[in-house]
Amino acid sequence: MTKKRKIGWGAAIAASALLLTLHLLTAPPPVPPFEVVRAAVTPSEAWLYDRNGVLLDSSRVDFARRRLAWVPLAQVSPTVRETLVAAEDHRFWRHGGVDWLALGGALRDRLSGHAGRGASTISMQVAGYLNPDLARPGVRGWRDKLRQIRAAQALEAAWSKDQILEAYLNLAGFRGEAQGIGAAALGLFGATPASLSRDDALLLAALLPDPQATPDRLARRACRLAHASDCASFQAAAASALGPARSLQLDPGLAPHLADRLLTRPGLRVRTTLDAGVQRLAIEALRRQLIGLGGTRARDGAAVVVDNASGDVLAYVGGIGGASTAPAVDNANSYRQAGSTLKPFLYAQAIERGYLTPASILDDSPVQLDTASGLYVPQNYDKGFKGPVSARTALAGSLNVPAVRTLLLVGVDPFRDRLWDLGYHGMVEDGDYYGFSLALGSAEVTLLEQVAAYRALALGGRWGPLRLTADAPRVGLRAITTPAAAWLVGDIIADPNARAATFGLDSALRLPFWAAVKTGTSKAMRDNWCIGWTPRFTVGVWVGNAEGDPMRAVSGTSGAAPVWRDLMTALNAAVPAAEPSAPGGVEARRIAFAGAIEQPRREWFLRGTGQSLIAAAPDTARRPHFTNPVAGSVYALDPDIPADRQRLAVAVTGAAAAHRVLLDRADIGAADTTPQILPGRGAHRLSLVDLGGRVVDQVLFTVR
Repeated sequence: MTKKRKIGWGAAIAASALLLTLHLLTAPPPVPPFEVVRAAVTPSEAWLYDRNGVLLDSSRVDFARRRLAWVPLAQVSPTVRETLVAAEDHRFWRHGGVDWLALGGALRDRLSGHAGRGASTISMQVAGYLNPDLARPGVRGWRDKLRQIRAAQALEAAWSKDQILEAYLNLAGFRGEAQGIGAAALGLFGATPASLSRDDALLLAALLPDPQATPDRLARRACRLAHASDCASFQAAAASALGPARSLQLDPGLAPHLADRLLTRPGLRVRTTLDAGVQRLAIEALRRQLIGLGGTRARDGAAVVVDNASGDVLAYVGGIGGASTAPAVDNANSYRQAGSTLKPFLYAQAIERGYLTPASILDDSPVQLDTASGLYVPQNYDKGFKGPVSARTALAGSLNVPAVRTLLLVGVDPFRDRLWDLGYHGMVEDGDYYGFSLALGSAEVTLLEQVAAYRALALGGRWGPLRLTADAPRVGLRAITTPAAAWLVGDIIADPNARAATFGLDSALRLPFWAAVKTGTSKAMRDNWCIGWTPRFTVGVWVGNAEGDPMRAVSGTSGAAPVWRDLMTALNAAVPAAEPSAPGGVEARRIAFAGAIEQPRREWFLRGTGQSLIAAAPDTARRPHFTNPVAGSVYALDPDIPADRQRLAVAVTGAAAAHRVLLDRADIGAADTTPQILPGRGAHRLSLVDLGGRVVDQVLFTVR
């Protein structure tokens, strides 16, 4: 072999080695199947639907990028497809992944020092989107560019042109974090890809090479692409598209709090039990009331509507924004003091155990109870006392002192356990923790818990969990209260005459059809509730301030009750609610009250407990106790009135014979003689003692 031939063979081997090295260095990664790519693209959003498949709300779950569901090519406007291809790669349908003419022109421009457009084809850009290790569009490294070219050719060999274009439209970044034609159409134009116009398409094409363009720059480029002489329309369209965020404009935003609760994964689609029509009713009723109250009186509210038969939640409004200072708080699922809304369950327990009937007389007079933390002195909402009243009047009128006396009959622990059985699972402490104030709703509950518990009364004392999603299991009902006791309580709180002394005859609680309802107001006017039912629906409403500060000038019937009334009226408009028939185990009697305590009426009783004449127990049959002064009272001496004319009368009721009254341990006389006392300034203790020296009652008061 000659020396010349050896050199030739050596050069050939070296060239082959160089080509092999170049081939290996520029080898692209394998092309994934189109179906795999499409399936791997998950939206950044998740969607919430009503029971009929109507979109209620959506929530962004993935914050890395903003994209919606994959959009098939057939669902993209033909104008958009044609415009984007013409602007980005006008020979797309003819080349095999690389536009060699454009590549040659770009090389020529670079060698001559002129600024020219890039030569990346749609196929090359898709190859870059699919493979993070490939050069992204705009990278100028020769090795990256060669790998991208080879990847585009491999892509063309594996995919159809339609698949490549579809992937491009779904993977391209248009503006900021918006990825894909779906997010771009919705975020920039408030439209779907199928409804985009030619001008919209031109603006999208103008955005692709410069996603951060200003409105002026975007309009000029779109105008050039359109070959238009008048660019005014593009200026206005660009300013509108790039103005304040328009994302989710097609999203009705009907249940944002429930969406935040249920939508936990990108791409999730949850069908709820809600009804979009009922949801809108609840939102509008709540919004109307809060606007009427004004932000200085109450800023927040919540409403829940439930179908009694199925337990399906038909409306779930956790808040409406407006004047709220905490609009993200889900007030339908937040714990708040229950107020008087727990009283129906207390009376039901007392009635089913035979401790009370609706006609039983309860004493609405001052009472003080010894507790571990001191004396507990319940008071009524209006600070007054009505004397002897029937249990019907006490419950319907929401009187506090009779409720506490009823709790003394039932027991704190049994009542707390009953509430737990009714789904109030925020009450994790024992009865001693809540004390006698549990009768007045000192425990914290949620609106959802309230509605579920009241639904149990509507169903004859049978409780079951509520359903929020269509795939939630249907759980059987558990008997908690007897059907007779549940019906009697419903009859009481549906009685407008029984509540008239407290609420008047024409309050927001009175409807033109049968409905049982109870209001409640928590300590310091922080929460106002109204919960009630008809045979078909249970509706609960809360009004207050999400941050816990007190409301101003909002009464028991002016806060939540008007919303409840509006919802019940709308829900029962087509078929007004009929009064439920009495269950077995109850009987009606015509009754009269001794001493005309209340007017004669027809009353219902548990079978076997009926009476025709109702009389209060005589004083001699009652435990002796002080009625004046009231525990905790503060008296101020007037310097302009002679001291001996400012004596305080000590009043005792009950079987007080043979009892003595002690003032600060000093005997001041017999209890049945109404002693007159003139205590000096400071704190004082009155004690009532029997013959054996045992203290049977005591009060603390202060003189200033």
